[in-house]
Amino acid sequence: MTRVAGIDCGTNSIRLLVADLDGGGLTDVVRTMEIVRLGEGVDRTGRLSPAAIDRTRIALEGYAETIAETGAERVRMVATSASRDASNAGDFRAMVRAVLGQDPEVITGDEEARLSFTGAVRGLPVEGPYVVVDIGGGSTEFVLGTSTVEAARSVDVGCVRLTERHLHSDPPTAAEIAAAEADIRAAVALATETVPVAEARTLVGLAGSVTTVTALALELPAYDSTRIHHARISRDRVAEVTAMLLGATRAERAGLPVVHPGRVDVIGAGALVLRVLMDEIGAASVVASEHDILDGIALSVASPGRIPPVGQDAR
Repeated sequence: MTRVAGIDCGTNSIRLLVADLDGGGLTDVVRTMEIVRLGEGVDRTGRLSPAAIDRTRIALEGYAETIAETGAERVRMVATSASRDASNAGDFRAMVRAVLGQDPEVITGDEEARLSFTGAVRGLPVEGPYVVVDIGGGSTEFVLGTSTVEAARSVDVGCVRLTERHLHSDPPTAAEIAAAEADIRAAVALATETVPVAEARTLVGLAGSVTTVTALALELPAYDSTRIHHARISRDRVAEVTAMLLGATRAERAGLPVVHPGRVDVIGAGALVLRVLMDEIGAASVVASEHDILDGIALSVASPGRIPPVGQDAR
């Protein structure tokens, strides 16, 4: 048995998984998340702000303590969309090196897609081929495959990026929503040039926007990952939840018990990405997964080289 730690630092959140690998499966020891909004303002300025880097540092210091306390033997930290886009990513890397004693891996959208797929399909009770969509803060990954990745594409639409770019009113105006929808449709068209989504039997949705929409669709009184994991939600129900979120004020969204405080201002955009991409690819339903890139990172650090190559260029 090997104890490993994976850290996923995205545009909106930073997450830690400490897990034991035994017989090819992962057993969670610690799984936790902090909303740090590392990518705040990156779409506009092209830079990571000092405040965002400092918020991330504080969370990472806590993670480093947890890793030491739990005795993880190997650690892999992956940084995704915001760190790819920022001109001052070197400041972020220096901070991570000082706290964690190693550099983060600022991975490509291609690698992000592969890791997300590997984490998501583990234990799926539904039939493939799957198209896995990982809706992040700055980007969304589309991945097609069954047991291995066959095609993948990362596109630059995510809940933070779209909110900062378009959804400025409270609640957003019809014109703002239409502008965001146009960006999403263009991104989906770009993704489907590479990823033949029509070959998939099941759409699998990952990350906080999808799991939060699922919790709302299920009308859960509190966030319950055991009920959300592998729940199937219809396209009509996703559309209803999206309309509710986009029609609500920030205060009204903050009053929803399943919405994390750090997602209140961006959940409408995240839901919109899911609703529009389901419309565009003709998906009747989506299966939510609580296993995602974080699980893929842990698996990859436990067994380097197990992540399959993409069948064609994903970027």
